[in-house]
Amino acid sequence: QVQLVESGGGLLQAGGSLRLSCAASGSNFARYVMGWFRQAPGKERELVAGVNWNGDGTYVRDSVKGRFTISRDNAKNTVYLQMNSLKPEDTAVYYCAADQSSDGLIYISWTRYVYWGQGTQVTVSS
Repeated sequence: QVQLVESGGGLLQAGGSLRLSCAASGSNFARYVMGWFRQAPGKERELVAGVNWNGDGTYVRDSVKGRFTISRDNAKNTVYLQMNSLKPEDTAVYYCAADQSSDGLIYISWTRYVYWGQGTQVTVSS
């Protein structure tokens, strides 16, 4: 089992940057595919970025490509989401999630992810 705790959210103006962190406790962190999801009011939860077991494979959704970067440090049991050039449409609650993937692939559907953090609010003003 894995417990996930996000940090780093906040309120900022468009064009700014934030780095979200997700600290994991429990065993075998390196065996989980990790994802950052977000959910805005009235919208579906969507995968923003995912990273495979050892960090050499990532997925980033088109709307944030070139602005967001996901990475992980298995020695620190932590996954990060670096967000640059933030836009008002990036405003959402951001969640860290873990998938007990047996194949190391990054799946888009939130239903694959077994463990979730409590979420951290990111608000970008225009």
